[in-house]
Amino acid sequence: VVYEQEDVFIHPSCGKNDDQDSFVSGVLRVIEKENEIIIDWRPLDDTLDTSNILCAGKDSSSVVEWTQTPKEKCSRGVDRPSSYEAEWDMVTTVSFKKKPHSNGDATTHTNGESKWSFLFSLADLKSIKQNKEGMGWSYLVFCLKDDVKLPPLHFHHGDSKLLIKCLEKHVVLSESPQDKRVLLVNSQNKSLSQSFENLFDEPSYGLLQKLKRDPYTVTMGRFSKVTNYIFDSFRSSDPSNQRRPPSEMADFLNDAIPGLKINQQEEPGFEVITRIDLGKQPEVSRREPVSSEEWTKNMDSEGRILNVDYIKQSIFKGGLCHTLRKEAWKFLLGYFPWNSTKEERANLQKRKTDEYFRMKLQWKSVSEEQEKRNSRLRDYRSLIEKDVNRTDRTNKFYEGEDNPGLILLHDILMTYCMYDFDLGYVQGMSDLLSPLLYVMENEVDAFWCFVSYMDQMHQNFEEQMQGMKTQLIQLSTLLRLLDSGFCSYLESQDSGYLYFCFRWLLIRFKREFSFQDILRLWEVMWTELPCQNFHLLLCCAILESEKQQIMDKHYGFNEILKHINELSMKIDVEYILCKAEAISMQMMNCKELPQAVGEILGLESSSVTPDSDTGEDEGGAVLSCHTPLYQSIPTPVIAANGTSDSTQQVPEPQSLTPA
Repeated sequence: VVYEQEDVFIHPSCGKNDDQDSFVSGVLRVIEKENEIIIDWRPLDDTLDTSNILCAGKDSSSVVEWTQTPKEKCSRGVDRPSSYEAEWDMVTTVSFKKKPHSNGDATTHTNGESKWSFLFSLADLKSIKQNKEGMGWSYLVFCLKDDVKLPPLHFHHGDSKLLIKCLEKHVVLSESPQDKRVLLVNSQNKSLSQSFENLFDEPSYGLLQKLKRDPYTVTMGRFSKVTNYIFDSFRSSDPSNQRRPPSEMADFLNDAIPGLKINQQEEPGFEVITRIDLGKQPEVSRREPVSSEEWTKNMDSEGRILNVDYIKQSIFKGGLCHTLRKEAWKFLLGYFPWNSTKEERANLQKRKTDEYFRMKLQWKSVSEEQEKRNSRLRDYRSLIEKDVNRTDRTNKFYEGEDNPGLILLHDILMTYCMYDFDLGYVQGMSDLLSPLLYVMENEVDAFWCFVSYMDQMHQNFEEQMQGMKTQLIQLSTLLRLLDSGFCSYLESQDSGYLYFCFRWLLIRFKREFSFQDILRLWEVMWTELPCQNFHLLLCCAILESEKQQIMDKHYGFNEILKHINELSMKIDVEYILCKAEAISMQMMNCKELPQAVGEILGLESSSVTPDSDTGEDEGGAVLSCHTPLYQSIPTPVIAANGTSDSTQQVPEPQSLTPA
């Protein structure tokens, strides 16, 4: 329920008399149900206690009645319709049943007053007629697209403008040229939401306000599928605003995400990158995944890893076979120390298990009354429930509505809020957890691996977004060195701030690659080879791969956004890993690598004299060339151009069904 107003009356006498006893008092509600907005008015005798109205489940009908399940039936195993998508603090207290209804007609009840009840979808609304100002109670008349006019609703103790503001969050309303009292519902907004999965299901003002208030949510949701219609969503009904240039649209986005605008002159330590010849990108190949046998051979009798560097290099070059991930990821993420024995790791797990369940008990034991007084915990729970229900179900581990994997996702995220209450939960964290839980198949191990991953990623989720700002600046610096011409083109199209990479960086490409590919990509990144911030070089590799199409077809601001976002699930992970590694070798082999780039990549610098032919001024530095050890790992399989080495057989992709 997103809007509720009591004392909204229908006057059955139609103005024939002023007998207030003949007025029908009722409650008007606006209900958000799946991707549909429902407007519902019922007489008071036919309404339900609002405390029972908790949520609307997935249902084929737009007419839904909420009923409280008796307490004695409130158990985890209560039967629910299979189509209902679970929300964890609600599934045990709410049941649903359809109400009898006919197409577009008022619902029939035995109660005499109930004949006035009506309910309709906002998508069926054609116009709203308002009363003349100063003429008694304010009222609204809803006219549907089939020209059916519903009874006027009179707001005796409330302002109808609040309802109008609520509806404007979901549709565009504009004054009729013939009658200023009539608000026309813009049907263009409905077609946009249907065609592009509710990308912009509200006017531009609402979107911009949400961007300013919660850029993470908007970026992960509506902003993640930008299309050519992005301009239309920013245009108002005023004809004078119908031709806004792309530069103004870019300014909207720059202003909407505060603190992310990159100002090269104001950033401390910013170095202007001049054109440097990096030379040709070397050809790179990859090896087969590390097998369980290879892993075991590199352990001593007590379970210590003998050659950590070799193992990391092998994982970087080929990844891990799936059966090995459950063990190896704990080392890569720092949950298990590399030099620990098998016994030490078993003792660590015992301690961590006790610690985890103590924290879990903290939020499990919070009563409803306590939670009502703790707004932060309440907000964390609400966000987690929404995100868990949006979990990618393409993987069998998370299939189904009441899947145990989804329940564990919820519990682990709630426990993390106890572990780091200041950070709490921010949208996107569930994307980082779901692959960990899938691989670990254990609640405790998944939690502590997630804690270790969040230690690396927490800056992405901090309120001021300084971590995201820094990464965008660093990415811009690397891309400019790699291809200054492409950077200049992006800037000429108001795309130089690289906003389309926001989601890539926020959740480490989780929504850009398939579930199986992200397992490979993450384990490679966790080796921290061949340099710091390898994920930024992955971004460069993807952008460079798309450069020719973007420039040859002269893509503008909105076409670039559209094209980059449509790459999701279409990127070849092995090819991009090869290309990113080749870029890293290109930069590390550069004899005149700018100091700013060296710092981003974590390379050692050696001072040069001001008179050297590098062109650096006094106090500048160049990076010494290092040949990384990982380049010596044998068994190439996949070349950087995407072709297979003729001397090796490419292994078949392994099935990732859980044990």
